[in-house]
Amino acid sequence: MNNRVLMLNADFTPMMICSIERAIVLIFLGKSELVHEEKGKYLRTVDKTFPMPLVIRLIKYIHIPYKTVSLTRLNVFKRDSFTCQYCDRKDHLTLDHVVPKSKGGRSTWDNLVTACSRCNSQKGDRTPTEAKMRLNNMPFRPSYASFLLNFSGFVCEEWLPYLKIKKRA
Repeated sequence: MNNRVLMLNADFTPMMICSIERAIVLIFLGKSELVHEEKGKYLRTVDKTFPMPLVIRLIKYIHIPYKTVSLTRLNVFKRDSFTCQYCDRKDHLTLDHVVPKSKGGRSTWDNLVTACSRCNSQKGDRTPTEAKMRLNNMPFRPSYASFLLNFSGFVCEEWLPYLKIKKRA
């Protein structure tokens, strides 16, 4: 059973992924409405049956100033699937500046990658080209909607239209 619910703002923009318990409480209190339910799944009480929510929408719009993904060590690791971007190892992970700070590189989404300590030491204070190392994936700034999917660890096909992501083949 799915225990996560996509919460949309009143204008149908994705806000967060919440627990099913929180979603039901918000619906019960009249603060949100059911947009999409899980077919064939119900929450039963002594005398009532409620559809199991997959997507809810807040009744009142909540102003959230420009929603972006925070640049943190953990979020860079998540974007890179906790994998070294040079050798694909999954242990002893660190952050690496593609263009080193000493050469003007900044701590931005486009310049930080996950690297194992061995590759980070081997690369040293050089660019990947200078160190003759190849990046498996170029660093990028993740969109909020795609990060919601990756962060949740759960992909629900019914969420995709609300996240404006195409269905997988």
